[in-house]
Amino acid sequence: MDFNAYAVLITGGASGIGLAVAHSLLEEGWKVVVADVDANSIDAARASMPSDHARCVVLDVTDEAAVADTLEHVERHFAPLAGLVNCAGIGRDVPFLDTDVALLRRTLEVNLVGTFVVARETARRMRGRGHGAIVNITSVSGLRGNLGRAAYGASKGGVVTLTQVMAIELAEYGIRVNAVAPGPIDTPLVSRMHAPEARQRWLAHVPQKRYAEPSELSGTISWLLDDRRSGYVTGQVICVDGGFIAGGLIRA
Repeated sequence: MDFNAYAVLITGGASGIGLAVAHSLLEEGWKVVVADVDANSIDAARASMPSDHARCVVLDVTDEAAVADTLEHVERHFAPLAGLVNCAGIGRDVPFLDTDVALLRRTLEVNLVGTFVVARETARRMRGRGHGAIVNITSVSGLRGNLGRAAYGASKGGVVTLTQVMAIELAEYGIRVNAVAPGPIDTPLVSRMHAPEARQRWLAHVPQKRYAEPSELSGTISWLLDDRRSGYVTGQVICVDGGFIAGGLIRA
């Protein structure tokens, strides 16, 4: 695939994992569209990537009409989309009994419904071209019951199942769909969610005994987007977690 002829859309792309992936894909030759709901973060991201191969747009992933309009504009005025990284997400660390319905609904709306909306609209455009790759960012909290993650974990568990359904339904159109499940990563979102006590608990259960940098996910994501390297990989959830999911009884 000629990366110069196609673009990858990255939601939640103005900070953390999304921004790291955007910079990595630009270095590989992709055209990149960074979308984020935070206008100030979008301005900063735009300043950090002064390239003709980059576009930065303000987008609320839960707004169906705005998503459709943005994708139409991208494909008409920039490049057809061959890749999507669904990275937009919110989260809070709240015990189950203290989680109110408003928090649950808002978390599901952004993390699960937003992923669904952007993926559906992108896949509709990829279908006619017969190829494309979608990477949904889930979490180890969508695979294991972690303390304080009733809303966040439920939303990310939904992303896992959504990924698998998309993979089997979209395979006939040449569209591959996979998920990446990060463990503890030093992102702005994690900094807000992980108080010092929580960080110590995570470090006690991660065999590598550290948090990762956002850039450490870029290689896995770029590999999943590239049909030349991962063309027979679809419907998978790949953990980038320092061994957290594999861990049972580990050294303290």
